[in-house]
Amino acid sequence: MSTSQIAFLKGHGTENDFVIVPDPDNAVALPASLVARLCDRRAGIGGDGLLHVVRSAAHPEARDMADAAEWFMDYRNADGSVAEMCGNGVRVFAHYLQRAGLVEKGDLTVATRGGPKRVHLAKNGDVTVSMGRALLPEAGVTVSVGGRSWPARNVNMGNPHAVAFVDDLDHAGDLLSTPPFSPEGVYPEGVNVEFVVDRGPRHVGMRVHERGSGETRSCGTGACAVAVATARRDGTDPAETGLPVTYTVDLPGGTLVITEHPDGGIDMTGPAVIVAEGVIDPAWLDDAAR
Repeated sequence: MSTSQIAFLKGHGTENDFVIVPDPDNAVALPASLVARLCDRRAGIGGDGLLHVVRSAAHPEARDMADAAEWFMDYRNADGSVAEMCGNGVRVFAHYLQRAGLVEKGDLTVATRGGPKRVHLAKNGDVTVSMGRALLPEAGVTVSVGGRSWPARNVNMGNPHAVAFVDDLDHAGDLLSTPPFSPEGVYPEGVNVEFVVDRGPRHVGMRVHERGSGETRSCGTGACAVAVATARRDGTDPAETGLPVTYTVDLPGGTLVITEHPDGGIDMTGPAVIVAEGVIDPAWLDDAAR
């Protein structure tokens, strides 16, 4: 039996939930198979993904960011695959650092595969993440579900998104598998697909299929992609108007507030919650490693 113990926490941001594994020295081996077992909602701890908390200087993918950000969010999808970014995950990651006494409330920078992200931990508990700028590839895409098809806006937030405006969120189907899209070559590494309805002035609702995780209760980069696509549809592109624009985005797990600035910078504000903490049973780890 293994004598090793791995500490963990469970947290969520607007019900996008994560297994958190603190590992400052990058000493814990987390192969994809183990991550998938940990994220399994019946046989493991359960989560939409895993937040591996590592000092940037200790991780080969983040050493070049160590001067800008002490901590690296080594994010994994629920199936164990590596992901560039997770907006809700950054908020929960930063909240964990503050809760553990590793950072103070106020401003900090978190290293991610999508680059360093500036974070503000407010006194009221909300966390704001500077998500960077959206890229809008020219390649068009069509998304289909159950015999219906919609043109989708191609938005990249450090990870790829296809944003489709629909009349009813039920039209998205069950979102258990990736909605078909064409042409297939637009997203060679997969895509997150958002379905969006209008709720009011600068207020939308959405559902999302996240690649590697299925439908999730919330997606931070997806909410940013939706706000960007909606601003272009509405003619409120800050680069053209010279004014920031803010959208309220309702997700199944809660609400996020997204602001895009004239320089292209995007801020995402929302809650972050730590639910529990403990130690993974060594016997379970042995079994999961077989």
